Amino acid sequence: MSLRGRRSSIIGVDRPRLSLPGRRNDRELPAEHPTTEHPGIEHYHRDVQGGGARAAVFGMSDGLVTNVSLILGVAGAHAAADFVRVAGLAGLVSGAFSMAAGEYVSMRAQRELLERELEVERTEIRQHPVAERRELARLYESRGLEAAMAADLAEAMMRDPDVALETHAREELGVDPGSLGSPWQAAISSFVTFALGALLPLLPWLFFGGGGAIAASVAIGAVAAVSLGLALSYFTGRSPLRSAFRQLAVSALAAAVTFGVGTAIGVSVHS
Repeated sequence: MSLRGRRSSIIGVDRPRLSLPGRRNDRELPAEHPTTEHPGIEHYHRDVQGGGARAAVFGMSDGLVTNVSLILGVAGAHAAADFVRVAGLAGLVSGAFSMAAGEYVSMRAQRELLERELEVERTEIRQHPVAERRELARLYESRGLEAAMAADLAEAMMRDPDVALETHAREELGVDPGSLGSPWQAAISSFVTFALGALLPLLPWLFFGGGGAIAASVAIGAVAAVSLGLALSYFTGRSPLRSAFRQLAVSALAAAVTFGVGTAIGVSVHS
C-alpha cells in the first residue's frame, strides 16, 4: 500500500519514528521509573496521547476563562448578585456538559478513524506480507540503513503479526495501536476540570455580592490563571514565567472585554 496515500488519510498525527528490535518504547515505562538503556541518564516520558491529560488542561483553562468572563460581564451590567449567581451556575453546568460532549464525540471519531486504518493495515499484512515487508525495508533504507540491514530488520518485524502491525502503525500512520485514547476518560476529565475552573470565580458570589465579590472574582481568577500557567510549564518544559504570563494575559483580556461590554449595556439600560 502506498505510504504517501496512507499518511494523508490521517490528520494531525506525529511524525513516524524508527522502531528497532529489542528497544522498549519509553512510553510503556511508568512515569516514576527512568529508562535504563544508558546507566546514569534518567530519561522520563509522560503519556500525552491518551486524551485525558489534554482534556483536563483545556477543560480547566476553558472553565476559568469562560466563567470569569461571564460573571464579570453580568456583574458589569450592575445586575443583582442573584442574577450573577444564576448566570455563573448556568455557565458552569452548560459549559461542563458541552465540553464533555465535545471531547467524547471528538475522541470517539478519532479512535474509530484510527481503528479503521489499523484494520486496513492488518488486512494488508495478512494478505500481502511480502509486499508489506518490502515496503518496510524501503522505509528503513530511506532512514539511512543499508539495504541488507533494512531487509533483515523488516523480516524480523514481520515474523510476529502483532509486532508487524504495531511497527507498520508506528512507521506509516504515526500512532501506537495500544494508545488510541479513551473517549470516556477525555469526557469525564473535561467535565470535572471545566466545572472546577468555572467554580473558582463563582465562589465569592455564593456568599456575598457587589464590588467585593467582583474584586474577589478577579483576584481568584488571576491566581488560578497563574497557577494553571505554571502547571502547564511543568508538562511542556517551557518557561514558567512565560507560561504563567500568557495564561494570565488571555484570561485578563477576555474578562476585561466582557466586563466592558456588560458595563456599556448596563449604562445604556439604566440611562
